[in-house]
Amino acid sequence: MMILYYIVSFIVALGILIIVHEYGHYLVARLCNVKVLRFSVGFGRSLYTRRIGPDGTEWTLAAIPFGGYVKMLDEREAPVPENELHRAFNRQSVWRRFLIVLAGPAFNFLFAIAVYAVLYMYGLPELRPILAEPTPNSPAMAAGFRAGDVVRSVGDEPVATWQDFRWHVLKAAFQRQVIPVGVLDDKQQIAERRLDLSALQTSDLDENALPRIGISLFRPKFEPVIGKINSGERAKAAGLLTGDRVVTVNGKPIESWDAFVKVIQDSAETPLQLLIDREGRAMAVQVTPEAARSRGKTYGRIGAAARDADNLFTYVRYGPFDSIAKGALKTWEISIFSLKMLGKMMIGEISWKHLSGPVTIAEYAGQSAQMGGVPFSTFLALISISLGVLNLLPIPLLDGGHLMYYAVEIVKGSPVSERAMEFGQRVGLALLFVIMAFALYNDLNRVLSG
Repeated sequence: MMILYYIVSFIVALGILIIVHEYGHYLVARLCNVKVLRFSVGFGRSLYTRRIGPDGTEWTLAAIPFGGYVKMLDEREAPVPENELHRAFNRQSVWRRFLIVLAGPAFNFLFAIAVYAVLYMYGLPELRPILAEPTPNSPAMAAGFRAGDVVRSVGDEPVATWQDFRWHVLKAAFQRQVIPVGVLDDKQQIAERRLDLSALQTSDLDENALPRIGISLFRPKFEPVIGKINSGERAKAAGLLTGDRVVTVNGKPIESWDAFVKVIQDSAETPLQLLIDREGRAMAVQVTPEAARSRGKTYGRIGAAARDADNLFTYVRYGPFDSIAKGALKTWEISIFSLKMLGKMMIGEISWKHLSGPVTIAEYAGQSAQMGGVPFSTFLALISISLGVLNLLPIPLLDGGHLMYYAVEIVKGSPVSERAMEFGQRVGLALLFVIMAFALYNDLNRVLSG
């Protein structure tokens, strides 16, 4: 059932992003007065088709959901009536063709900016950047970080959330920089720690980069008392209430919230017998943790949080203009970071194991959809940026390959020869096959190795 949920979430996410991307091509083509014959979401046999608009454009939902396309009037594909030659794609100026092709990736970036802007305006509860005791003999220990340090800034940039701090550190780690970090220490005084990341090795720059640097989030020891219950989750269905103290699970005493979480995570879809203290009365409750997956591992969850856990969160909200600006900046930073990662992979500085394929993306789609609308929207924005960056790579068969041909045409004053384009198509197909093979191998390796 969980696999089906992930597949459906993946198809929904993919469908949204395909529509966004292809609608960019479609809209600019229409603005350039190019006739659009078909707008297809997916490939292969048509499941549903409807003709819409003055040109009778076919809007099609196809059987294979991994992609889509906009088919335009073009003499290279079929004969074009004399009275419609001016509306054929191949008859347009090179600048118009350039804009039509560029519009697809551009709409992916605009979609991400819009999603982030809405989320910033809506407001999000995010973890405060409170640090745990650094790992011994780590860069964080050498910098002088202490448990309870609250990060205020990185360089000249203010930092309000753990996610912001994590992002700054990861960027600096990949550049092997030395960064000044402003913190509020346990004496409520502002201090500066200089985090030296110049000695990091390539093997350190993986998904566990922060622990290798010695940085982790502060986790106070909470009592096993429920402070919040999410509606629609297993804790709510079992009858647990805010303020319930967990005394035992399956007869074993529970001393802390972390101990309770550990039992829940290790008991996916396994009924647990809880003895709780509710306002001085002992009560028995049975709860079955829901199975969820993260990083290839299955764990249990019931949708409950500890009392006083809200102290670890801060609420971040911005006005409309600031939200748009922050959304644009975040989209730009992620795009540049993605390109740098790809560049380092190409020259061997970063392992190809960072490349993810459809299995991993489907897993993250399912996880984010389970967590709610905000995490799923954030996932869509991130994948939309990745799709935009990928399509701008100068690889034939991708939008970036066509833009490369048009750039050459602008410089030399005539189109690229058919022989050169045919050779480029073969090279592009080979490159895409290699990339897909690596991504699929990484997916299978994660699944099989756990």
